[in-house]
Amino acid sequence: MIEIKIHRKVFTVRINAVSLQKDQLLKVCIMLTKFVVENYRGFMGRLEWDLSKPGSYTYNTNAVSNGVIKNGIIYGRNGAGKSNLGLALFDIANHLSHKWTKPDYYLNYACAAHYDRPVKFEYTFSLGGHTLVYCYSKVVDSEMKVVILQELLYIDDKEVFQKDEHDLKVAIDYGLSEEAIQNFKESANNISVVKFLLGTVPLSEGHALLRLRYFVENMLFFRSLDYREFIGLNEGRSNIEEYILNNALADDFADFLNELSGVEYKFAPVSPGDKILYCLFDGNKVPFQMVASTGTLNLELQYFWLKEMVKASFVFVDEFDAFYHFDLSYRIAERLFEGENQVFLTTHDTFLLSNDLLRPDCFFVLKSNEIKDLCDLTDKELRLGHNLEKLYRGGKFDL
Repeated sequence: MIEIKIHRKVFTVRINAVSLQKDQLLKVCIMLTKFVVENYRGFMGRLEWDLSKPGSYTYNTNAVSNGVIKNGIIYGRNGAGKSNLGLALFDIANHLSHKWTKPDYYLNYACAAHYDRPVKFEYTFSLGGHTLVYCYSKVVDSEMKVVILQELLYIDDKEVFQKDEHDLKVAIDYGLSEEAIQNFKESANNISVVKFLLGTVPLSEGHALLRLRYFVENMLFFRSLDYREFIGLNEGRSNIEEYILNNALADDFADFLNELSGVEYKFAPVSPGDKILYCLFDGNKVPFQMVASTGTLNLELQYFWLKEMVKASFVFVDEFDAFYHFDLSYRIAERLFEGENQVFLTTHDTFLLSNDLLRPDCFFVLKSNEIKDLCDLTDKELRLGHNLEKLYRGGKFDL
């Protein structure tokens, strides 16, 4: 049992652990429950994604945690906005985290139809039975300068701060003087109020803002299509083969490939200074990159992130199975959903639309600026025995 202080109130959270490290304290019981975005790229209107209303299914219960959908798969036609949804979700990482790694992010930022209007974001988090709501809006000018127009944060409907172009109000709990508030208002740095409070005010261990920062800094977005790209979690870029060699994981990686794809690789013993993974063929060394298929190279990326994402809070994998056989896609999805973190995937593979993998409230369809789970797209009561793939292909879940 631990006590968490939020605005001088003490909340008790029960945890099945003898001891808890500092990062575990920040991580416990925090989940994204709702996301709203408006005027972002292809989302001209308001798009709302609610993860706080799971169904009452009694199977695949691991896909839901504390009344919040933990794992899900997002479907949609080409151009529906699946990738943009992931990027929009991770705007908060750009906004608050120092681990941001997408320098071209602000190109084509606002919806082309209303490019001169602000882009608005709203995040709702569950904090061990309590609720944190964080909203902000910003614009990007012709010189690619980002200006935060509005920002506000509530905890359990209590306002922590509110900022607009003309005013800033901060709850007295944070002990800021009028002079400090005025100095921040007049600052030309245009930084987030959350960042300001985190850097200025001494906060108690487990404070809601510290937990928000932990969640954001450990979010992970990745994909591998024509090029590899990731956002968040790790700082800088990692050479995956060096990672495998430096951590003596060559045999483990070979077992991973064999288990999931049925392909057997024998890797050469590692010599000091090696930076390339070599395969052995009748005693001859050949670079792995030269003999691996596109799908196998993508598996290498999946292997790396499966190792690293144990410390992630929220994971979004875009087109995770673009080069995979349908059975391999299923196996990878199972692996991605094994952990305690929230994990969501986008795909076009309807083979994954199965109650064996997830459940109807964990499959989402994105279309025409709306995203809904299968349960909300039909009047039919969806049960374990229903063939979800057949129903989807038959147009029963059209928005």
